[in-house]
Amino acid sequence: MKAIRFHQYGDAAVLRAEEIDQPLPGTGEVLLRVAGTSFNPIDATIRAGYVQEVFPVRLPHTPGIDVAGTVQALGEGVTRFRVGDEVVGFLPMTADGAAAEYVIAPVDVLASAPTAIPLADAAALPSGGLTAWQALFEHADVQAGQRILVHGAGGAVGGYAVQLAVRAGVKVVATAGPRNADRVRGYGADVVGRGTDGVTGEFDTVLNFAPVSPADMVTLAGFARAKGVLVTTTTPGPEADPRGVRSTSVFVRSDAEQLARLVSQVNAGTLHVHVAERVALADLPEVHARHDAGTLPGKTIAVPR
Repeated sequence: MKAIRFHQYGDAAVLRAEEIDQPLPGTGEVLLRVAGTSFNPIDATIRAGYVQEVFPVRLPHTPGIDVAGTVQALGEGVTRFRVGDEVVGFLPMTADGAAAEYVIAPVDVLASAPTAIPLADAAALPSGGLTAWQALFEHADVQAGQRILVHGAGGAVGGYAVQLAVRAGVKVVATAGPRNADRVRGYGADVVGRGTDGVTGEFDTVLNFAPVSPADMVTLAGFARAKGVLVTTTTPGPEADPRGVRSTSVFVRSDAEQLARLVSQVNAGTLHVHVAERVALADLPEVHARHDAGTLPGKTIAVPR
């Protein structure tokens, strides 16, 4: 089968297209024919070797933590799915990923794929949707009637967070650049611009999904009410806040039950999956290079062809 792999850590040039053996599922696993995988910034971070102690992958490694595909074979003990079922999942960070024609997936990370969107596009849902869900409802425990600030709402995670919060009855103020402002506004948020200059008032929760400096994190913490919450997926928040604002970082985990809830909302038309572009699997090294250069337009899906 065709796969994109790297044999050493480095920049996007270490990625290469190769022909490798098709894997076989073990106990509790399924073999998926990949319809699509999505690029995530963590893919580039792992490829560059920056998180070897946290996510030690075995080289050569195939990236791609998000997958949408069709079950091709069942490992021993698998009863949840049948051959031919369409599924989505957030794959283990240290296992070979879905930048290939086929991938092995533990059955307990999978949910039935949404039927309301193309199967390949569903690969844009798992990690981003789960991160947003866990940030909102586990780390921040947002409640109906609260007012929250979503910084970086134009990205994949931020877009899901806005939609989930609005559906939960939360008043959302968001920051987003011109390219994404109308889309985020359409999700139900009050968009104040790319930065925080237009942000006013206090918030029960501040969510940060953008790469910012430690000084900017102090500024964001200042928008939270006394004893409020600052949740971030990038730079950690201040360790000690004089007003008792609690800072917490999100490290997303796979959760098939939560993913199934997200899928049900996609099917109901209450959660929109935004895909900025779709490329062939062979173009994934270029996607990594564009991310490194800061020119990637948004959530990108790679499709085996």
